[in-house]
Amino acid sequence: MLAAEWGTGQVLWSIIWFTMFFIWIWLLIMVFSDIFRSRDLSGVAKFVWIFFVIFLPYLGVFVYLIARGHKMGEHAMEDAKARDEAAQAYIRQTVGASGGHSTAAELEKLAALRDSGVLSAEEFEAQKAKLLAS
Repeated sequence: MLAAEWGTGQVLWSIIWFTMFFIWIWLLIMVFSDIFRSRDLSGVAKFVWIFFVIFLPYLGVFVYLIARGHKMGEHAMEDAKARDEAAQAYIRQTVGASGGHSTAAELEKLAALRDSGVLSAEEFEAQKAKLLAS
């Protein structure tokens, strides 16, 4: 019965308000996360921003976006860079110290260096033993 009373316009407005509500929630989450990860804000400044956002939410969020929006972007870039570096370090660690090359490929390089005269036979044998030991 209730659904039959709703018109197309009411459904559309409900969808719009529902979407705006979730955008608002997302903005709050982003502002709070930026406040807490900001290393350039003191504890008192963080408290003031949190107080401002909690007790005057619309004004607090919009003032924060205007005043520190550029810093939000910088913090997001720093976090993305740190996550990328951590992932790269993990990948390098997982692949191993050889940089993803197989032992056979490393031995081929050493042999080529020996054949070209860059490495002596003793140096080649020492590097080969070191490579095979790892």
